[in-house]
Amino acid sequence: MLWWLGAILVNDGPPQKADMIVVIGGDFTGSRILKGAELAREGYAPKVLVSGAGAIFGQHESEFAIDFAVQRGYPRDEFIPSRYPAVSTRDEADADIAKMRKLGVRKYLLVTSIWHTARAGRIFRREGPGLEEHTIGAPDPMWHEGQWWEDREGRKLWFFEAVKTVADYLRI
Repeated sequence: MLWWLGAILVNDGPPQKADMIVVIGGDFTGSRILKGAELAREGYAPKVLVSGAGAIFGQHESEFAIDFAVQRGYPRDEFIPSRYPAVSTRDEADADIAKMRKLGVRKYLLVTSIWHTARAGRIFRREGPGLEEHTIGAPDPMWHEGQWWEDREGRKLWFFEAVKTVADYLRI
């Protein structure tokens, strides 16, 4: 039963060739940006659009994420920062989709934490009609490979994502 409750939050597909990789913010472990960089290195798309929640200590979250990847050997020129204030996944979707449309993107890989894939993919698809989206999950140490109930942090993560999922279905 617990495994199924976690699985409803996941929609993780295999990567495929695309015009762009989009890494959304909200991950302070670096898993999302490293997964996006790895996909670019493997040739799935030439560039990685990096977004985030906004300014943290005077610097946008996307800049922190890009610096993190560069420190681990990925080339800075493969990343495109997407700087704007955001308080929700929908805010990110609106800003990132507008930027992708300006860049002529038709197909993209959306990288987020594994437990966030179902809701994030649904929001990006809803906000970006006409674009082909494929969601890719980045590992999260608190998710415990689907056994989220093993510790308090995993349980909190599941609870908040489940509530946000219900709120998204109700459009609140």
